[in-house]
Amino acid sequence: MVPRAALCPRKRCPWPRSAPPPPLPAPAMGVPAFFRWLSRKYPSIIVNCVEEKAKECNGVKAPIDTSKPNPNEVEFDNLYLDMNGIIHPCTHPEDKPAPKNEDEMMVAIFEYIDRIFNIVRPRRLLYMAIDGVAPRAKMNQQRSRRFRASKEGMEAAEEKQKIRQEILAKGGILPPEEVKERFDSNCITPGTEFMDNLAKCLRYYIADRLNSDPGWKNLTVILSDASAPGEGEHKIMDYIRRQRAQPNHDPNTHHCLCGADADLIMLGLATHEPNFTIIREEFKPNKPKPCALCNQMGHEVKDCQGLPREKQGKHDQFADSLPIAEQEFIFIRLCVLREYLERELTMASLPFTFDFERSVDDWVFMCFFVGNDFLPHLPSLEIREGAIDRLVTIYKNVVHKTGGYLTESGFVNLQRVQMIMLAVGEVEDSIFKKRKDDDDNFKRRQKEKRKRMKRDQPSFIPGGQFSPQALGNRSSPQAISNPRQAAFEMRMHDRQNSTTSSSPNTSLTPDGSPSLAGGIKRKAEDSDSEPEPEDNIRLWETGWKQRYYKNKFDVDASDEKFRRKVVQSYVEGLCWVLRYYYQGCASWNWYYPFHYAPFASDFEGIADMPSDFEKGSKPFKPLEQLMGVFPAASGNFLPPTWRKLMTDPESSIIDFYPEDFAIDLNGKKYAWQGVALLPFVDERRLRAALEEVYPDLTPEESRRNSLGGDVLFVGKHHPLCDFIVEQYKTKNTEPVDIPPELCHGIQGKLTLNENAVLPDQTVESPVPMLRDLTQNSAVSISFKDPQFAEDFVFKAVVLPGAKKPAPVLKPGDWEKTNNDGRPWRPQLGFNRDRKPVHLDQSAFRTLGHTMPRERGMPGMYANAVPLGTYGSPYTRPLLSGQQQIPKLLSNLRPQESWRGPTPLFQQTPQRTAGAAPLLAWNRMLQSQNQFQPNQYQGLGGPMNYPQRPDDRMDRGRQAYGPGRPYPLPPPSGRYSWN
Repeated sequence: MVPRAALCPRKRCPWPRSAPPPPLPAPAMGVPAFFRWLSRKYPSIIVNCVEEKAKECNGVKAPIDTSKPNPNEVEFDNLYLDMNGIIHPCTHPEDKPAPKNEDEMMVAIFEYIDRIFNIVRPRRLLYMAIDGVAPRAKMNQQRSRRFRASKEGMEAAEEKQKIRQEILAKGGILPPEEVKERFDSNCITPGTEFMDNLAKCLRYYIADRLNSDPGWKNLTVILSDASAPGEGEHKIMDYIRRQRAQPNHDPNTHHCLCGADADLIMLGLATHEPNFTIIREEFKPNKPKPCALCNQMGHEVKDCQGLPREKQGKHDQFADSLPIAEQEFIFIRLCVLREYLERELTMASLPFTFDFERSVDDWVFMCFFVGNDFLPHLPSLEIREGAIDRLVTIYKNVVHKTGGYLTESGFVNLQRVQMIMLAVGEVEDSIFKKRKDDDDNFKRRQKEKRKRMKRDQPSFIPGGQFSPQALGNRSSPQAISNPRQAAFEMRMHDRQNSTTSSSPNTSLTPDGSPSLAGGIKRKAEDSDSEPEPEDNIRLWETGWKQRYYKNKFDVDASDEKFRRKVVQSYVEGLCWVLRYYYQGCASWNWYYPFHYAPFASDFEGIADMPSDFEKGSKPFKPLEQLMGVFPAASGNFLPPTWRKLMTDPESSIIDFYPEDFAIDLNGKKYAWQGVALLPFVDERRLRAALEEVYPDLTPEESRRNSLGGDVLFVGKHHPLCDFIVEQYKTKNTEPVDIPPELCHGIQGKLTLNENAVLPDQTVESPVPMLRDLTQNSAVSISFKDPQFAEDFVFKAVVLPGAKKPAPVLKPGDWEKTNNDGRPWRPQLGFNRDRKPVHLDQSAFRTLGHTMPRERGMPGMYANAVPLGTYGSPYTRPLLSGQQQIPKLLSNLRPQESWRGPTPLFQQTPQRTAGAAPLLAWNRMLQSQNQFQPNQYQGLGGPMNYPQRPDDRMDRGRQAYGPGRPYPLPPPSGRYSWN
């Protein structure tokens, strides 16, 4: 069967022949380093996912029964998918070949959802949310990303073509340039044909799984596609908020949200749900990529020389192919993060009653100052410099004077925020000076490192037949041919090098003799220091505020009126963002109208600034948003007359679409970190220009330009199925309430759907390679969340009846993490009562007989017990005349002395990325359901908790697998049973 995309490439396929190079993947959040900082500071929040793999028999994979208990030993109720985090890696992956066409992309999305579903296995609800039309504040960031990606893609293509021509002119060898259609990921935006087709494919996918997968049997599925306005994660949060406000909501619902955005952590904390978990891909940086010109590994395009591939072995044609490794997933447990925050934010001797939930809201609010999707971060606050820790310290010092908390249910007390910001402003000058000192020290260390490496490397390495070979290389060496000529060339090369290096200031004449005319100019790439971007602000020098406002805003710092306008806009932004996280979108039209943020010391007199927003604002329509965020190079996704407004010199809005624009590095090193100085879109001018082309829309384009809603799906076994089918039979056009007893307490309004999936009706497959559903029993209907008055306030509190999860952290975890700098993971996975595996007596006898005492233990135990012969710091110190013995064997008692129950032993990890196992000393009292440190009973130590043996043997194991920058766990005493 011929794919439909091949029959009509112009209509459906997002590979236009005139499309620009594919844009770079969008960053996850305005705080790129937030998750890295969070996982290092609070390591116990991370849990590696246990995933059941499909078994294969005769080349056919047997489907996984997701109705069985979750292998992670936890049962989730609701799974929410932020679909844009799935669509992007499936349509243009970075670590494997891209799909050939749109149909393969849809299948890849289906497989990705299946994998997430297999890991989480929700029992009540699956909510799939695709980004719809975003608020205007977000559209500015989307516009910057898309314009920047288009610009960088064009520049990369031009540079690649230039280098290619230079290499071919010098006689280099390059593979023929592939002429293929490029996938423009800008089509992953509401209003495009691609997103419309994706919604159809997901409706088919949901119906297929409800019919065939036993794990979906009693599941309620809600699909919020791109026609429903709002960002995906915020549509999910809005659903949770509205369901929490219903009397039938279960306060102990276990939520799991899938997405890679760092702000999902903030959103999860803002719900105040006791059981909230985030699942995301495990990030592994610095993945190798082949050169885009010669397809060989080990260098970038700019360093390519067009050399032929050297034959190294029999099968080296696969040497430069990227290993296709399946990405692993991790859980982020927000209930554990709440434990950490409770210990960090708890304050004594307050003039008011301490409320942990309010302090969490303040912590979320303070994190906005280091950056988010809607506001630039303050110049003095960088997350990599410990900005959040600094804010928390100032907050705990100042909160005694504020008389209360900074926020309440998403509303900001500006008078108290002013006290915090002015306290930050007092140390701004020292922050800038320390940043300069740290930067200079780093450059000095890098320069010394380059000199050291240059000094230590050999001056000449022979190539070809005399090139050095690695030890153990089994490939046949190159045959020696004309050794005299090769030896002569090596001697001449060595003589020339020695002559040049003997007098660095002399040059050579064409005949090889030294010239006294002068030295050879040093090449830029040979310099010890890299060219630094010009910094006209110099924040570390006196007068930095005047220079900042002059260079960034083109006004004098003495212009108090302008500075107050910038501060007021930023304060409005802080209030808007917090309201967005806790109450929903306060205004669809508001946005921050500047590219830069003010200083913390400018936040004077903000207590009197208004923070209200206009009511009744409406979102853009999908095609209008495309006009606001697309560069002209992506205009092929728009109707022809709309596209002309982007390119026609006579267009009234041509200034919105510059072909080139400046990127201010703003103190950063790379262009992608800089600020794109794009003109802001004037909404009134845009709408006036579009009024003239609206009549040109076809009926199909008008349909895609309209706003839609959510769709609810259930299978034939679901209690709500008969109720929905009855609505279609009676043809009831009025919205009806969902009976909460039939749908796990979910409430909302149901309305008949025009293109509904109905029982006993065939569901046609929009993907030609997949079959039609001829025996369908699923049903769909339009769904709308419970509605509230516009001024209704959702309370940011823990609901009555919510049970606090069993504590994970030991009483001493927080203190030891901060004082000793050696955090460890006190619990493996979700189940604190997991029974650890152990070795019986025969296994210990085998260990004692087979393991050599002098040389340590080979095999799987080698990583647990370092070899004593190599002087490991983790072995016991030698006494006079004593031999080094591995600590495991030294702790073993005589066999006949074992009494009582079998000793606990650690569980062997199933894969290298596994977490550290649950140890005996980490098991808390089983009867305690709430965290009450003073009631722990044990064998001594602080707070009467059993103390951890002082054993350093497990220091060599990392809790999160190889390659991750997490701190090593502290000593655990895992082999001591005394």
